[in-house]
Amino acid sequence: MTYEQILICPVLSEKTNILREKGRYVFRVDMRANKPLIKEAVRKLFNVHPIACTTAIVAGKPKRQRYKKGYTSMWKKAVVTLAKDEKIALFEGV
Repeated sequence: MTYEQILICPVLSEKTNILREKGRYVFRVDMRANKPLIKEAVRKLFNVHPIACTTAIVAGKPKRQRYKKGYTSMWKKAVVTLAKDEKIALFEGV
């Protein structure tokens, strides 16, 4: 798995913007990725020094389309804490 395949996309919401001000960044990651792989991918792709990484599996939500019931797919979320005074330019809009 390459580093680009580990980090699928950043998660942008009001809650993640509050976390970003505290030095934590949220990513949607591959289900097979573990914490050391995620930290290494962030280190290599963004040239920063991650301190910690927490992961959570987000369950699929029930959805309905006409008469069929189903669920959205589940996905894995990673919250990466960076060293003090480090930022990722992707989130800052630079």
